[in-house]
Amino acid sequence: MSVATNLRVVSLAERPDLATAMLTMEATWPAYVRAEPLLVNWAFERHAEYMLVVLDDDERVIARAASVPFHWDGDLDSLPDTGWDEVLRQSMTDTYAGRELTAVCALEIAIVPGLQARNLSAHTLAALNDNARRRGHADVMAPVRPSNKHIEPEVPITEYAARTRPDGLPADAWLRVHVRAGGEIIKICPASMAIAGSLAQWREWTGLPFDTDGPVAVPGALTPVEVSVAHDRAVYIEPNVWIRHRLNK
Repeated sequence: MSVATNLRVVSLAERPDLATAMLTMEATWPAYVRAEPLLVNWAFERHAEYMLVVLDDDERVIARAASVPFHWDGDLDSLPDTGWDEVLRQSMTDTYAGRELTAVCALEIAIVPGLQARNLSAHTLAALNDNARRRGHADVMAPVRPSNKHIEPEVPITEYAARTRPDGLPADAWLRVHVRAGGEIIKICPASMAIAGSLAQWREWTGLPFDTDGPVAVPGALTPVEVSVAHDRAVYIEPNVWIRHRLNK
């Protein structure tokens, strides 16, 4: 797919007709990465103004950025270790409780495969931050999924996130995009997303046999998947890296 040079960013609040295209846009997420559908559907409906799509001049959706507002007290220690899963639940709780939604959590930035090298990721991140700024927020917090961590699933996330290049920027490409955009790596969320399934489900998702106990390296997974044959289940706990974007800097 070629990409036109004239890109537009719109929210689903402005263009609700793009919801299906946004949700079904081709992306590189592994089949086993599955968010709670009720929470995701709620977020898309209740906070459509925080759901962005990038369009080329042929009206094709070529990137998306999903985020939700939540109440954050400014204390870094209060950011949950169960990052992605917990913040989505917290956004719902805070919204219904009528709390002031002081910050934004970036849930996902995805680019159509094959277009990642065209600086679309940085463009989409900037659009997400600009959208939060226009809506009066001072911070965007992101539980970031390092783009190359899956190559080394046995390496602890703390060690991996600390790696830098000679110029001082993160060694990981996606962490580097965030830092170049002004983001600060503040801490690890070791259990950002938990995905459990039967062995039959995992076989369907991955094509692997899942016939022995213990850790299994799965394509795309940032850490090994833990398998119990006797209990007919496997569990994947995905670690992320909390990054803070201060919008008033």
